[in-house]
Amino acid sequence: MTTTPLTYLYAPGDRPEVVLKAITSGADVVIVDLEDAVAPDRKKYALAATAELLTSPQPLPVHVRINSPRSPEEIETLTGLPGLCALRVPKVAHGTDIHRVADLAPGVPLYPLLESALAIEHAYTIATAHPAVHGIAIGEADLRADLGVRDGSSLDWPRTRIVVAARAAGLAPPAQSVFPDIRDLDALYASCTHGRGLGFLGRAAIHPRQLPVIERAFRPTPAEIEAAAQVVKAAAVDGGALALPDGRFVDAAIVAAAERTLSLARREIP
Repeated sequence: MTTTPLTYLYAPGDRPEVVLKAITSGADVVIVDLEDAVAPDRKKYALAATAELLTSPQPLPVHVRINSPRSPEEIETLTGLPGLCALRVPKVAHGTDIHRVADLAPGVPLYPLLESALAIEHAYTIATAHPAVHGIAIGEADLRADLGVRDGSSLDWPRTRIVVAARAAGLAPPAQSVFPDIRDLDALYASCTHGRGLGFLGRAAIHPRQLPVIERAFRPTPAEIEAAAQVVKAAAVDGGALALPDGRFVDAAIVAAAERTLSLARREIP
């Protein structure tokens, strides 16, 4: 059964021992980072070490975040490796950036990272730029710097923008950007709950201790599962619009949402 990923754990590409630990950490997806987590003088080693690791299939999906759409050496080195499941592409601002990567990486799923005001304005264009695009995500640290804002809530509009763009493009809901404080798990949970309310599904992490908090925040609660089951059961008896005994009105859209809730509870991709 294919499961819905909720946790994405970053690991620096120049530390293969950390990548191997990440693969056994319980994350749903591991993202090997060749960009921000790697010092400039370690970039070549990070690429070589990552390529060596991915010469063999891995027990879970492994994505690699390259340095930019204009990183042909990285793209060509990684494309075709048995352990590579997808490329994360930062600094995407136009659909042409995606075509550039897709031409060099035929058959590789791509996940553009939207990290600038221009990228947010082009969100739907980027999401639909090429069949290789399997999802989009927001890079909040770079976007915050580009916009000159500090307060996290100031990004709620661009966050919503990419959620809408992903949905309009027929892509899965985006995962939230990383939460930088690895010690404050209560704040992480509150931030995840807020992101879930905006339409995000899952989150990237920078430390394994964040993984169970993220999963708990994004999985349906027992009360949500029970309510969804009641809706689906009632709809199976009466296929039209109806009112439940507690007064809730049920129509096709509500039934579809309830079915998604139950699928997520089982960690299935509908």
